[in-house]
Amino acid sequence: MTDSVDLSALMDVLRNTPAMLSKQAIQQPARVIGRTEKQLTRAQLYALPGDDTAAIACGDHFQLLAIEGMLPGFVKAAPWFAGWSAVMANVSDITAMGGRATAVVNAYWHHDDAAAQEILAGIRAACDAYGLMLAGGHTSLSEHNPTALAVAITGVASKLLSTLHVKPGQVIAMAVDLEGDWHADSTYWKAFEGVPAERLRSKLEVLPRLAEAQWLHAAKDISNAGVLGSLLMLLETTGCGADIDLQRLPCPNDAEADFDWARWLKVFPSYGFLMTLDEADWPNVQAAFAFEGLRCERIGSVTDSAELTVQHGLQRRTFWDLNEQPFTGFSYRDLDLSPLTTHQEH
Repeated sequence: MTDSVDLSALMDVLRNTPAMLSKQAIQQPARVIGRTEKQLTRAQLYALPGDDTAAIACGDHFQLLAIEGMLPGFVKAAPWFAGWSAVMANVSDITAMGGRATAVVNAYWHHDDAAAQEILAGIRAACDAYGLMLAGGHTSLSEHNPTALAVAITGVASKLLSTLHVKPGQVIAMAVDLEGDWHADSTYWKAFEGVPAERLRSKLEVLPRLAEAQWLHAAKDISNAGVLGSLLMLLETTGCGADIDLQRLPCPNDAEADFDWARWLKVFPSYGFLMTLDEADWPNVQAAFAFEGLRCERIGSVTDSAELTVQHGLQRRTFWDLNEQPFTGFSYRDLDLSPLTTHQEH
């Protein structure tokens, strides 16, 4: 790709997307449930917000718990797809922790019986595809109801990936399933349609296997905040920064000179993860994803600056400075994290 990008303008656009602004609203619950002045045990830290799921230490493993609330407009416009997506987003959260999903429950409110049945059909289809138990939930169906959907999930991890493990000097990698396409004119990249359930599951299995081999330290699924917003959440917990080279990102049609960087950096892929790892483990990590037909590239490194800096060709700009402005507000860098030097102990 040529260096034809106005990087300053691109960074301005990405800082002010609706998704980036909505993530900053998380600062409100962060002030209530994310603040602590006392020294916590490692197990207590893992259970606090900041990762994609809560991780609750249970003997020699971790119980994982997460929930997704879907945008009402999305649920109203595409009820089946909203049901499927709610499960898929939750599965990605469990996977990003090095875990395997086990069961989901749902809660929905609706005024239209047919649309409500479509929501449940989408949830059921996703559970069948990913091998999950649909354990029940809460139903409210009444003519005066709003349209709302939330789905919660449980999972298990034997070796945990956590943003608490992010440290300066680690490699940052991005893995994505490029065997897909854009959903209409949205920023959603679908790579599951027509894919056999066995293939969906084997692709998800890569992260827990890498976690168990101790070849990864941390991971976060790429969500509606896009690549840079998701990366900020990966860094914020420990107050680290990063240097990222856009031209190293795995991209669709990445040989084209007129590549739409704004759209790809805002992408919400059905399969996409950001990870940190040691330099020595990079060949093994890349090979594990390649074996499943997934693109994984090293896109930068973790720094101690608390600034997320982005490069494209000769241009270099600071996207976000966590010293000056929090993102979600879930940061534990003021706590003594020194016991977290070996990330598999608890």
